[in-house]
Amino acid sequence: MPRFEGLTGVERVRADAAERGLEIDVIERPAARSLEEAAELLGITPGDIVKSLVVKRSDDTYVFALVPGGRKISWPKLRALLGVNKLRLPEASLALAATGYERGTITPLGSHTEWPVVVDEAVVGRRVSMGAGEHGRSLFVDADALIAALDATVADISEPE
Repeated sequence: MPRFEGLTGVERVRADAAERGLEIDVIERPAARSLEEAAELLGITPGDIVKSLVVKRSDDTYVFALVPGGRKISWPKLRALLGVNKLRLPEASLALAATGYERGTITPLGSHTEWPVVVDEAVVGRRVSMGAGEHGRSLFVDADALIAALDATVADISEPE
């Protein structure tokens, strides 16, 4: 049975954060057409927006890769870190099934299944914004507190876009 059954996306995020003792702020925001526009709307830099990417391993398990705006996953670095030969971004339907969240709303917090989390080292020491489980919402969190709450692995897993 999925975790936090019966709750909306943002309710799952809040419940999971509360369970972990993690302080988050969830805000409503207008839709943005680009990373730069989103950052401007939120009053932050593009690098302070963290993408939660669902990565599928060949054994049909998943990992969350948290990468700051303006950067993308470095597949060779992530494969080496995880000790695997094959990784890929799954289709939207598989990401939804794995997390309970639609693309653009994904966060490790409140995911139907607790997958391991890898955070790019560029995120450390920042207050960041990320998906909050529903379209039109963003959450703000201290990245170091998030890393500790998720027992995430911090590593160099990205490269400039």
